[in-house]
Amino acid sequence: MIDYLPLNRITALHADEIHQTVSQVVDDGWYLQGKAVKTFEEQYASYIGTDYCVSCANGLDALTLILRAYIELGIMSKGDEVIVPANTYIASILAITENQLTPVLVEPDVQTLEIDDTLIERAITPQTKAIMLVHLYGQCAYTDTIGDICRRYQLKLIEDNAQAHGCTYNNRRTGSIGDAAGHSFYPTKNLGALGDAGAVTTDDRQLATTIRALANYGSPQKHVFDFKGRNSRMDELQAAVLSVKLKYLDTENERRKEIAQSYHQHIDNPLIKVPFAHGDRDHVFHVFPILLSERDRLQKYLEENGVQTSIHYPVAPHQQTCYSEWKHLQLPVTERIHREELSLPCHPAMTDEEAATVIRILNTFK
Repeated sequence: MIDYLPLNRITALHADEIHQTVSQVVDDGWYLQGKAVKTFEEQYASYIGTDYCVSCANGLDALTLILRAYIELGIMSKGDEVIVPANTYIASILAITENQLTPVLVEPDVQTLEIDDTLIERAITPQTKAIMLVHLYGQCAYTDTIGDICRRYQLKLIEDNAQAHGCTYNNRRTGSIGDAAGHSFYPTKNLGALGDAGAVTTDDRQLATTIRALANYGSPQKHVFDFKGRNSRMDELQAAVLSVKLKYLDTENERRKEIAQSYHQHIDNPLIKVPFAHGDRDHVFHVFPILLSERDRLQKYLEENGVQTSIHYPVAPHQQTCYSEWKHLQLPVTERIHREELSLPCHPAMTDEEAATVIRILNTFK
């Protein structure tokens, strides 16, 4: 069986260093708010290219804290609107509604699967305060058009960089393009921890300071509580592991790109649509998605022939029970993507032989 994402094989690429650094943390006896977290925050800020990195418990918290901080700073108010791609993972939207802000769903471009920048401006109202840009599947979703819209309408640009660690746009890392960015280090990510972890990156000192306090019970200093905050921390073990894996992120992303290039060049089954990748948009292939009308039959065929796949994601956010108020929405492009998308194995531990096998089986599907 060719596994979709064998985390044990991926972790094994750096097993000795990971074991060593975990042992060091255990022996030091300091497990929260210590030097490993501080070190990773400094390393990741430097890597992304921002002045600040504030670690937290997970990627959802990172996005939620950004929006909460803007509310506390008086930049946003409850009820304000945030534009977000309709086909994103639900966490992007949960962060908006948790802050009692209003998500405005915008359809993606079916060619790239990223938000369609030609549809954004018509979605703006006097209540719009931000665009949450999701670099979905690992592809940069930013365009100069989006940047221009944010400047003209004075909108905050918040990046959901959960799937695009190491991605770039004109020599800038995603996560440094907007006003603030949320990052997830869930184990399956290109930069994955051994548990949950997340971070916010930004150049805004006041925003970073507010987020750090909000994530620490609302406390900017011990026994002083300026906000009704929450407990959202990255632990020392996760930070130490991430510091090890960060050193290899670019190399591992290059391996993902090699596999993706092979898929692009050799998948020639006319039933399968391989999404177009813009030449000016980097892609680090957290997911390699294909589209086809008989997605479920192909997934079963691949499974029967020893290839495991995944679906990102089978049900669109506006069709979920928790957002039943949106059941009247008609979002045909989003619905098509969620109905047809299938994710192929694409990870740094994958061999050329495994990729060739996947391609061969795909091309024999009828």
